[in-house]
Amino acid sequence: METSIITAAYIIAALLFIFSLGGLSKHETAKDGNVLGIVGMGIALVATLWLAGRSAEWLNWGLIAVAVAIGALIGVNKARRVEMTGMPELIAMLHSFVGLAAVLVGYNSFLTGSEDAVHSVEVFLGVFIGAVTFTGSIVAYLKLSAKISGAPLMLPMRHWLNLAAGVVSVGLMVWFVAAHSIVPLLIMTAIALAFGWHLVASIGGGDMPVVVSMLNSYSGWAAAAAGFMLGNDLLIVTGALVGSSGAYLSYIMSKAMNRKFLSVIAGGFGSDGGAPKGDVDYGEHRETNAAEVADLLTNAKSVVITPGYGMAVAQAQYPVAELTSHLRQKGVNVRFGIHPVAGRLPGHMNVLLAEAKVPYDIVLEMDEINGDLPETDVVLVIGANDTVNPSAEEDPNSPIAGMPVLEVWKARDVVVFKRSMAAGYAGVQNPLFFRDNSAMLFGDAKERVEDIIKAL
Repeated sequence: METSIITAAYIIAALLFIFSLGGLSKHETAKDGNVLGIVGMGIALVATLWLAGRSAEWLNWGLIAVAVAIGALIGVNKARRVEMTGMPELIAMLHSFVGLAAVLVGYNSFLTGSEDAVHSVEVFLGVFIGAVTFTGSIVAYLKLSAKISGAPLMLPMRHWLNLAAGVVSVGLMVWFVAAHSIVPLLIMTAIALAFGWHLVASIGGGDMPVVVSMLNSYSGWAAAAAGFMLGNDLLIVTGALVGSSGAYLSYIMSKAMNRKFLSVIAGGFGSDGGAPKGDVDYGEHRETNAAEVADLLTNAKSVVITPGYGMAVAQAQYPVAELTSHLRQKGVNVRFGIHPVAGRLPGHMNVLLAEAKVPYDIVLEMDEINGDLPETDVVLVIGANDTVNPSAEEDPNSPIAGMPVLEVWKARDVVVFKRSMAAGYAGVQNPLFFRDNSAMLFGDAKERVEDIIKAL
């Protein structure tokens, strides 16, 4: 009877996870999708604890309660304090926990499980995927939080090193299955940890949004592998959902950046983070002020706002929303153009604008807005850089060459909100800043937008 109840709970939880993904695919239903996921995970936890509790001693229950309490305290505290600008690195760090859990489950399963060949393969693959996810996620966290350089690690023969790690790991798996010895498992773990570190370290800053979603996929497959080792069907289903959806998201983002997905994850792209070459002369940039921008907006009939990570850092989404409302009341057609990889996380800008109550129907994707930019009077580039860089289309030698971008330079006037003339996250200078129809508005984006509102 109890087994049937637990099975039914797992089925309900799995369905809720599927419905959650469906809800998260649209702005209007994202909040409901999130709630469904929370409810599903709650059901899954209760059912799993019930399953484990049938044979558990009171001491084990006490240890579980202590672990859950400590984890919940840390998680709630971190979630309450984290800013939206810190979400990408927080997510990367959470992925590392999933990878580490898979490694620990794998070793525990090896030490306490059977010597069956199929089970041995499950253990080996679970530990390998978990170890790669663990160190890869740590590197992603360090890069996103600027604790290490965003430049790719360019080791000699780096692709051959990756290939060698894979080939050696396959040989170690054969040894492990045949001998059921911990020695090949330990050697593989060390190789996988180094492989995961090198895999992400070799990817440049311009491709980091793809890396975040890629690691999300890895963490899902690590969870699925843990499910096989533990014989937990729900963990297998959940891991497969996360792994497949993360892989598809990574593919979509790679396509949006005109990258080959396999080349990105192999460390085949990314800038060296350097400044532009000394022989490149873009001319002089032109500065503007809030009053001049207010005049431009007053005489404009159509305005497009293209936000980036700088808007998140300055927390300028609220005054931007206020400015949008003010202009729309004056009859100005205001819309937002969102690049697929704007910010450091998929959907980063969409979440910020939704948080500030910007209407969903005026938030458009890059493909929807690019065709209208030549007929646009004013474009406000707020904290964006690489996603509006004309070098992607005009300079075949640029590290971001071929990456689809928002063609803001085709508008009548462009105002770029930046703190300085520094290059973007990909380390590439932006010729947009020096165009005749562009003007730089320096300073904190939130303060400058507020100044424009006052001037209006």
